[in-house]
Amino acid sequence: MNELLAIARGVAPLARVHAVEGEAARRLAAPVVTALRDAGLFRLCVPRCYGGPEADPTTMVEVIEEVAVADGAAGWCVMIASTTSALSMLLAPEVARRIHGQPGVVTGGAYAPSGRAVGRPDGGWTVTGRWQWGSGTDHCEWITGGVVTDSGGFRLVFLPAAEVELIDTWYSSGLRGTGSGDFAVADAVVPAELAIEPGVTPPAVDSPLARFPIFTLLAAGVAATTLGIARAAIDELIAVAAGKRPAYSSRTLAASSLTQLDVARATAAVGAARAYLLDELRSGWEAALDGDPVPTEQRARIRLACSHAAIESARAVDLVYDLGGGTSVFSSSPLQRCFRDVHTATQHIMVSKRPMETVGRLLLDLDTDASML
Repeated sequence: MNELLAIARGVAPLARVHAVEGEAARRLAAPVVTALRDAGLFRLCVPRCYGGPEADPTTMVEVIEEVAVADGAAGWCVMIASTTSALSMLLAPEVARRIHGQPGVVTGGAYAPSGRAVGRPDGGWTVTGRWQWGSGTDHCEWITGGVVTDSGGFRLVFLPAAEVELIDTWYSSGLRGTGSGDFAVADAVVPAELAIEPGVTPPAVDSPLARFPIFTLLAAGVAATTLGIARAAIDELIAVAAGKRPAYSSRTLAASSLTQLDVARATAAVGAARAYLLDELRSGWEAALDGDPVPTEQRARIRLACSHAAIESARAVDLVYDLGGGTSVFSSSPLQRCFRDVHTATQHIMVSKRPMETVGRLLLDLDTDASML
């Protein structure tokens, strides 16, 4: 078994125990944060040269999925932190070591250009902005935010968490335990070395992972979270079905032919989507191992597999949620939490219909901007 996957399986029971607590608090429980931090699961994409595990994309997906089976919110926070840690490869080595050289450092934030940056005489920036979707920022040491510069360009800036205001806005339907509230800064001074241009700034690390597109990693991580949530929902329905006797029935729910059919359909949907995603990731990884950038066509196939995994995961959860009947409607039911979590996760732009439209244009050989794949 992959060592990182074994570590994730070791931490998963703790995440499961604290899932309800995290949902009520709208942030991960402190023991879960500590366990994930100590296990190194918040920094899966930090290169080995900076002391990280430098997980390949398929391992990253399997690890995130395993944590998400235990708790979708914990899986989501592992996904956000780990894919953000991939940005370490775009920083100058001395800066990357300063941020990521300590094993306990966690990074997170948002890519959206919701801030403004004004150039300073020293080459740095004065940044003001407010960003949404700051998943896990309450346990981060560094927080990223996208900004539009005074010259109309784009930068992604790194901000020390101590200088960032966290705003309690995370009152969501699902993934409540992720603490994905707003965050803001006003007139923060950002040195030039802490501002990068993803897609323009070349990697400072020469490795296969540095040749793998960061947006593709992010999409795969979101998809992995949905797959884990779907697996959890199926497991829960199977446990419920063994003992539940629906109203006006002398048989258990498990004895119903409808239950048998839909559990099989849900299991097949998740398994097929997972296999498709891992297969496309492996193909892209082979290109990176050969020293080549992942071709646009392969990136498109991976992104299609990511969106497909999210869609099929939600469909599988819907099937077993319906099978649960009245049991599913109570907030105490893991089936309800899985239902809310997976439908919140599918709203992420990385697995929405927008990238599928881009892939469709490429398949139809139309002129297409593939820069976000």
